[in-house]
Amino acid sequence: MTITVSVPDQLVEQAAQQGLSPEAYVDQLFQQELKRRREPKWTRFGPGPLTPQEAGRDLRRLRQGVKLGGLKLKDLVHAGHKY
Repeated sequence: MTITVSVPDQLVEQAAQQGLSPEAYVDQLFQQELKRRREPKWTRFGPGPLTPQEAGRDLRRLRQGVKLGGLKLKDLVHAGHKY
């Protein structure tokens, strides 16, 4: 099967700047997009997909002991309420 694609001039110029043919450049862009889509959007400390309950549990666990300059996040939130 043959597919004919019209390539914009800007894309041809970008390919030339990288020393690639337009076909090779489009293939490279396509492969990068496929790789990006396969990468998980969320990082999890454990195997498998994340359920809402697990996400909440992970967030609560990660929050414990987190400080900024000796202040707890809770203290920073309440500092804004004083004004």
